[in-house]
Amino acid sequence: MSELVTGEAVALELRPARLPSRALAVLLDLIVAMAVFVGASIALVAATASLDEAAQTALSIATFLLLLVGAPIAVETLSHGRSLGKLACGLRVVRDDGGPIRFRHALVRGALGVVEILLTFGVVACIASLVSARGRRLGDVFAGTLVVRERVPAGRTLFVPPPPPWLAGRFAELDLSAVPDGLWLAVRQYLTRMQQLDPQVSWAMAQQLAADLANRTGAPAPADVPPAAYLAAVVQERQAREARRAFAGYAPPAPPIPTFPSPYQPGAGVPAHFPPPVDQPPVSAPVAAPPPTATERPSTGFVPPA
Repeated sequence: MSELVTGEAVALELRPARLPSRALAVLLDLIVAMAVFVGASIALVAATASLDEAAQTALSIATFLLLLVGAPIAVETLSHGRSLGKLACGLRVVRDDGGPIRFRHALVRGALGVVEILLTFGVVACIASLVSARGRRLGDVFAGTLVVRERVPAGRTLFVPPPPPWLAGRFAELDLSAVPDGLWLAVRQYLTRMQQLDPQVSWAMAQQLAADLANRTGAPAPADVPPAAYLAAVVQERQAREARRAFAGYAPPAPPIPTFPSPYQPGAGVPAHFPPPVDQPPVSAPVAAPPPTATERPSTGFVPPA
């Protein structure tokens, strides 16, 4: 059993994927990729029958690189580590700190996968996975990634406690680019386990981690902030930056602006969900005046005959 922490600062008790499940996922991916490659090759041969042999060879190599190398890299990048085979087997590729992979991780894995899996028929990848304590092949070692089991009971999920509200936005100017993934992993694991530690041990660990984090960021930890709260606030700042990068360019739809009918149109009035103003009494319908009596009728100047 190995504990990992996701990029959203959630500690998960996940088991690293072993050789049988990874081999099955790779086999499923290769079946799909080879089926697409064979179909594309047949269509390419039929379409390039008039070309010379050198041009056909160049197009075949380009198709091979595009479908068997470029396509897996694109799929892993867009799906954040879930190919078709891994999705079927309940696996996922994550970074060493548990966060989602990016293009550079998928590129290194795909480039070395050509040698490990395709050219050596998986022999090098199998040997590396058997030797590694966490079942990693060479592509995972050089890319800094790990394949883990994603399907686990929900009750094993632990959350990092949020920082105090008065620390929100205080560390927005920190430079977090020099903080290694291993230190982020240690900080997140400490935050999820600090309630289970002895108070003195927990305080000493928080001070040590805060000092390491301050050395990496180049800014000293504030003296008026407890070490654990400082760690939680910096982790939250990193999450906010990753969220802004992930959703850059996305603007949520603006809420609809309520429209009011014109008071100059017949029958216009205030909508039902807007009550009339308090200082203005509701306008009642005009009451028709009673018909005038005989004594109140105006004189016309003529006297009726007797």
